Amino acid sequence: MRISGITIPDNKKLEFGLTAIYGLGRSTAVKILKEAGVSPLLKPTDISADEENNIRKIIEGMKTEGTLKREISANVKRLKDIKSYRGNRHMRKLPTKGQRTKTNSRTVRGNVRKTMGSGKRKLEKT
Repeated sequence: MRISGITIPDNKKLEFGLTAIYGLGRSTAVKILKEAGVSPLLKPTDISADEENNIRKIIEGMKTEGTLKREISANVKRLKDIKSYRGNRHMRKLPTKGQRTKTNSRTVRGNVRKTMGSGKRKLEKT
């Protein structure tokens, strides 16, 4: 089953399989399935063609995948262009929503450390 260019996994229930589409979470997937009249416990291989078309029609009416990504990147670009605080944080690749940076935020800053124990080398006994 393919919806908006994404293959829905056949081995997962529809409730979880629809989350493979960018912009759809579990709660949205359940709402879509309820609106289409399909049980969220079914797998994509178990539904009929018209049920699949109902789901596809509902999802195509929403912002997902490319359109959503374009809109988000346009919003971030607008923040950068007007040089707002959040835009500056995006430019510097720092957390934008008030998180602390003294500790944490290593992945955003690119300072990823991998723990290797205490750091002390054990002496070999001879």
